[in-house]
Amino acid sequence: MSPFIRIPLGFAIMVVGFLMVKNTNVVISWFGRVPFAEDKFGSGGSIFFYKLLGVFVSFLGIAIATNVISGILEDLAGLLTHS
Repeated sequence: MSPFIRIPLGFAIMVVGFLMVKNTNVVISWFGRVPFAEDKFGSGGSIFFYKLLGVFVSFLGIAIATNVISGILEDLAGLLTHS
């Protein structure tokens, strides 16, 4: 992927992840509570889940911007295709 596309895309994904962590209550109002998280983490589990998801999305954006994701996907494809 071209750096002119990869870097802004990665930065945009990082911003989305940051906003998920910062404004978790807005995300909960859009998507609702997660019953699995509420059962496993107790009261406030959905907030914790969305914050963890936001951190993961931010790291995904960093991996895309730095082109680390292509190596990870190539290795995963090699495992799945046995080549």
